Amino acid sequence: MSAVNPDQDAPYLRLDTAVMEANIRAMASSAQTRGLGLWPHAKTHKSAKIGRLQLAAGAEGLTVATVGEAEVFAAAGAPGIFIAYPLWMTTARAKRLRTVARQTLLRIGVDSPAAAEQLARFDIPAEVMIEVDSGHHRSGCQPGNAGELAAHTGRVGLKVAGVFTFPGHSYAPGNGRAAADDEGRAVTEAVAGLESAGVTAPVVSGGSSPSAAYSRNMLTDIRPGVYVFNDAQQLELGTCSMEDIALTVVATVVSKPAGRVVLDSGTKTLGADRPVWATGHGRLLEHPSARITAASEHHATVQMPGPLPDLGSRVLVVPNHACNAVNLHEEYVLAGGAAGFAGSSRWAVDARGMN
Repeated sequence: MSAVNPDQDAPYLRLDTAVMEANIRAMASSAQTRGLGLWPHAKTHKSAKIGRLQLAAGAEGLTVATVGEAEVFAAAGAPGIFIAYPLWMTTARAKRLRTVARQTLLRIGVDSPAAAEQLARFDIPAEVMIEVDSGHHRSGCQPGNAGELAAHTGRVGLKVAGVFTFPGHSYAPGNGRAAADDEGRAVTEAVAGLESAGVTAPVVSGGSSPSAAYSRNMLTDIRPGVYVFNDAQQLELGTCSMEDIALTVVATVVSKPAGRVVLDSGTKTLGADRPVWATGHGRLLEHPSARITAASEHHATVQMPGPLPDLGSRVLVVPNHACNAVNLHEEYVLAGGAAGFAGSSRWAVDARGMN
């Protein structure tokens, strides 16, 4: 199997830096070719070093989900931070965000008049992005209401920078292009609403890793996250190949009941996500036909054809959802030999737990 660190106790998070850098370059090139800005979602990696690599490759800023993540990446020098989340502002959060806004350009998501009014009470020097629902049916106002919400947001004293959406319904087999089409229709209607309301707001933001290749229409930037590592979900969605997987968990075979093996990488190592369409709880990088068919806190049961790995041997597990796996670990153990990383065998997960 591929080289693993024999002195590192397993399970641990293994990062192939050469593959990761190739993924970063590929997305940056794709966005640039289509005239789109890139604001990668840093909740995937939670790493200041990886964020800097994305920025060096052409990203204009970084997207985050929480105030804690915003603090970490602003302190690390990101030129812009977008909290793509409908924050409900409190006194404590406002104090922290004023500090962030002194360090970098800060944008905050809003999807209701009440949230805009609450944010306006705290005098944070930030721009506001109006969130619209493009089909994922999570947060976001209806596209037809975006103009009214933007006008109200301006009236209460906030600066509206634009609109954004998350086409999260791209996370189903065959849905990437259709979700991007829905995204395009939603933001087109939202922008028309802003124009009718007399609101000038040039930023139109969208994109997810499964839909990023199809994003177009009126978008000015995209915010994919998982592409930096890829994972078992992206494999099953057809967004990537095994050769594009940069992040794995190094696990040990601890049991060999008849016809299967059990690994020491359960849900407290891999995360618990398993979409209804997924064929397992994770994959093995070097055994494409294998599937993790059951997962509990500290056990992962693997069904695989052919000879089974020996007890004590190590395998590379591809988590279903890279973002969840990363948040369960304190550090990356580097592999892959990418230029510039000699002598730096571990990177911290700087924003771990900033939830």
